[in-house]
Amino acid sequence: MRNTKAWGIDERYEDGLQQWHDVSDETKSALLRAMGVDESSASEEPPLLIVTEGAATVFPKRSEIELEDGSLLPQDAHSRDLPLGYHTLRHPGSPHPTRLIVAPETCYLREQFRVWGWTLQLYALRSRGSWGMGDLEDLKQVSTWSTDVLNAGLIMTNPLDAPAPGIPQHPSPYFPSSRLFRNPLYLRIEEVPGAREALPDLAQYAARGHALNEAPLIDRDAIYQLKMEALEKIWTHTRSRVNFAAYEREEGRNLDLFAAFCTAAERHGANWHEWPGDLQHPDSAELAGFVRESQDRVRFHKWVQWLIDGQLLRASERRTVMQDLPIGVDPGGADAWLWQEVFAKNVSVGAPADPFSETGQDWGLPPFVPHKLRAAGYGPFAQTVRSAMRHSAGLRIDHAMGLFRLFWIPAGESPRNGTYVRYNADELLSILALESVRAKAFVVGEDLGTVEPGVREKLQQFRVLSYKVLWFEDNPPAQYPELSLASISTHDLPTIAGVWSGADLKEQKRAGLQVSEEGMEKNRNRLQEVADVSPSAPVSEVIAKAHATLAEAPSIVILASLDDALAAEQRPNLPGTTSDQRPNWSIPLPKKLEEIETDAQVLNVAGILRRGVMERAQMKSDAAESVLFGAQ
Repeated sequence: MRNTKAWGIDERYEDGLQQWHDVSDETKSALLRAMGVDESSASEEPPLLIVTEGAATVFPKRSEIELEDGSLLPQDAHSRDLPLGYHTLRHPGSPHPTRLIVAPETCYLREQFRVWGWTLQLYALRSRGSWGMGDLEDLKQVSTWSTDVLNAGLIMTNPLDAPAPGIPQHPSPYFPSSRLFRNPLYLRIEEVPGAREALPDLAQYAARGHALNEAPLIDRDAIYQLKMEALEKIWTHTRSRVNFAAYEREEGRNLDLFAAFCTAAERHGANWHEWPGDLQHPDSAELAGFVRESQDRVRFHKWVQWLIDGQLLRASERRTVMQDLPIGVDPGGADAWLWQEVFAKNVSVGAPADPFSETGQDWGLPPFVPHKLRAAGYGPFAQTVRSAMRHSAGLRIDHAMGLFRLFWIPAGESPRNGTYVRYNADELLSILALESVRAKAFVVGEDLGTVEPGVREKLQQFRVLSYKVLWFEDNPPAQYPELSLASISTHDLPTIAGVWSGADLKEQKRAGLQVSEEGMEKNRNRLQEVADVSPSAPVSEVIAKAHATLAEAPSIVILASLDDALAAEQRPNLPGTTSDQRPNWSIPLPKKLEEIETDAQVLNVAGILRRGVMERAQMKSDAAESVLFGAQ
């Protein structure tokens, strides 16, 4: 077996239990096939050059540089003069140009930045105006209330990415069909231009939608059917005069193909691998013919995305919305179809054994092939990040370790038969920094779980904030690093009320999971210690005091989940369960938005975090002033 290291495949790896594993030849061969190479292939570096803004780089004589905007630089131009962006370097006598990327040293981070805010699952945020689940108008409302009334500076949502069209609707925000475009279920129909004119019975549609708010769980299929029926009627009435040409130009080929995918998926099913062979490739003549025959429906899907983009822009006008980028996409979905030459075949990513899963995890998501992604000039990665930062103040990168390495598992195999595949982290982080600076959006790297040495230091070098979760940290919040986001929990972890009441343990048992009662008791004791309360303290006291401890963090971003503030006992997602065991991603918050705005416990948590952030900011200002006057 040769060449595996040249393709980034680790021949040995350490799991989360500190056990080392030798990788079998069978696994290495399977991963090479997944990459589209054989054992005799030679790894060739594609023509790509990434330079830091302002750095001195020597180009070959008589080279020509075409900037991103199409203009040409003089042949004697220096690399220090190059603007940020994606340029082209042409060499004399060579037919192969080099993709020249000029990136900043670090990601964007506003000076004197220090905020607190909420994390929320937007779908769970029902209101009097929503149709069965939270929508972008609710996001706008919670953002306005949090900013104007509570002095919050951030709202971090779950990923808003697009699932495949049709029934059933996939519930997980972390298994999208596309990370480039967004979920129509988040549209507020009443805010769609022409809705009232096109739907004389809009009040009846709204009543049906509002009735879905009373269901104990979020019924995405019913919401999808109702909203698509309304959107189709509005489109029929307005399509002859609606104009979104500027949005079409801006999104370009990606929008064209996404709309084509949605149209084909409605006819042939959500998994493109099961389509007629001629439609399985986005560049085929047959697909072009299909698009011509289905022109109106293709344009309908473009229009829907334009509507979502506009409503998201309005929801984000305070620059307080922070989005979340999933680690991967549905292998049968739009992005995997669009970039099928860059995604690995017959392999998925996951995690090796760790204390939370002794058999490892398989997330069912296809990874980018490192050398193919680089040969594509990192275009798919850059476009994905750019979309996630659109209209955003910040971005959370799910499983940020994936910028360095991902755990690949051959199809049909156990995670025990996987291994890590490495990526060029410096290049990926440089592109992340470029997109961050352009969008003026800060970046948080979700660096939880098994993190190899050097990763956090490299993220810090690029000013990517670390993600500090109280459940995972041995040190108290007061000792967290400044360049971090601090929170108590995540969507995959128990809520405060769930731990304190024992409800989370009971739910795990009902779901048939193997539960460590000792571990859950340890969590409760940890919570008691952090909150400094008696074992019989009411949950409201535990919630308040736990957030008071969190507020001691010097972290520049501190977030509380609305689930915790509302004493919700169920976490949004219980890892390791299926839809038959538990309704993951479908549990609404226990109160509607209008009730949340006046909830005493929510207001108390907000006051605790607001005071903590203000005190920390004042302490830092006093320290800086002391240094200044001391120097004088």
